[in-house]
Amino acid sequence: MWLFALFIAVPLIEIGLFIQVGGAIGLWPTLIIVVATAVLGSWMVRTQGAMALENLRNSFGALQDPSEPLAHGAMILFSGALLLTPGFFTDAVGFALLIPPIRAAVFRYLKSRVKMKSFTVEAEMHRRANPHRSSGEDVIDGEFTDVTPEKRPTHPSVDGPSGWTKH
Repeated sequence: MWLFALFIAVPLIEIGLFIQVGGAIGLWPTLIIVVATAVLGSWMVRTQGAMALENLRNSFGALQDPSEPLAHGAMILFSGALLLTPGFFTDAVGFALLIPPIRAAVFRYLKSRVKMKSFTVEAEMHRRANPHRSSGEDVIDGEFTDVTPEKRPTHPSVDGPSGWTKH
């Protein structure tokens, strides 16, 4: 129900703001502001998205929980969609999501509402299971089966096996 209310409320808010701002400053300045916020927002989304991707790579490299960098990336993506949507209200929400402390507060709120059962990393589990091994030692576990083919003569013998080869 709340999603339906949001789909009704946001366009009404945007229409009201367009009427108010357009009446105060005129049509062309209003359109210039809408286009300028879309251009500025797309540039900010691009730069912050690259930083969020780097943070995600670093968390994977350090074998840390990637949920926070993923959430920040998702919020940056969502802010980009809001900034490309024409309107003052969606631009305000989109620019707010580009501010890292606001994203961190949204993440803390979402994290308090979502319960994660477990998060494991295979390399960390292997290190804990084998504490006597040094962390710099590379160990590869595996199984093998000998599949050496049986030797057979490469040419047929007319009189039987010759004395020159043993098969």
